Amino acid sequence: MTLLIFGLILFLGIHSVRIVADGWRAARIAQLGEHGWKGLFSLASALGLGLIVWGYGMARAEPVALWAPPGWTKHVAALLTLPAFILIAAAYVPGSRIKAAVGHPMVAGVKVWAIAHLLSNGNLADVLLFGAFLAWAVIDFRSARQRDRAAGVSYRPGTAARDGLVAAAGIGAWALFAGFLHLWLIGVRPY
Repeated sequence: MTLLIFGLILFLGIHSVRIVADGWRAARIAQLGEHGWKGLFSLASALGLGLIVWGYGMARAEPVALWAPPGWTKHVAALLTLPAFILIAAAYVPGSRIKAAVGHPMVAGVKVWAIAHLLSNGNLADVLLFGAFLAWAVIDFRSARQRDRAAGVSYRPGTAARDGLVAAAGIGAWALFAGFLHLWLIGVRPY
């Protein structure tokens, strides 16, 4: 469990710098350059993610059950992850109405993903992993929206064609992950 916790602290910590120390972040970017900062950010993120994966795998080998979710929650989680994938796709497809409405669809998608997994998993490692991501996403989304308001950021209204592209990409990625990759990578059939 220790590796999982350290991984979460490192990964979510580096992703929280803008929330808690935006001025420090700006000074580091000025000092290191944008590419230097992104390199260090990516390295810390990769290390944190590696620790999360390793620690979660170890914790799953010796689970500590907190509750036993009903079987139907797996189906609800599989269904909820569909909008999560669509929101994540919206973060990468410019000019969609989804991005214009949500503002920060990646973080919103992480919130939905975490809620879905908290519903269907009752072990301590699951609560730590998905609970930490949910707490981070709620705080980050709020912080990002506050920054947008303070800076007067508004997102251009997108087009229906871009929304269709977002939906197709999200549904395709969801189908691939739910139908094949989740079992292969995580060892759990999602439904």
